[in-house]
Amino acid sequence: MSWLPRAACRDEDPDLFFPIGTTGPALQQIEAAKQICHRCEVTDACLEWALRTGQDAGVWGGLSDAERRTAGHGKAL
Repeated sequence: MSWLPRAACRDEDPDLFFPIGTTGPALQQIEAAKQICHRCEVTDACLEWALRTGQDAGVWGGLSDAERRTAGHGKAL
């Protein structure tokens, strides 16, 4: 994870990237996390790491867990 020191999320609360639920406040939390990802210089490396290591929860590389599954990048829960 040599990219981590350059990640835009490095000083953010990790809980932001792991919302509980998929409606209401959780959707707002997902969007807030994605906004941080969208200004990040290592989004591609982050997503690649998440896919390679089987991260099936949270926002990684600008995609939610549901988006990664829908895109065929992750396994269904």
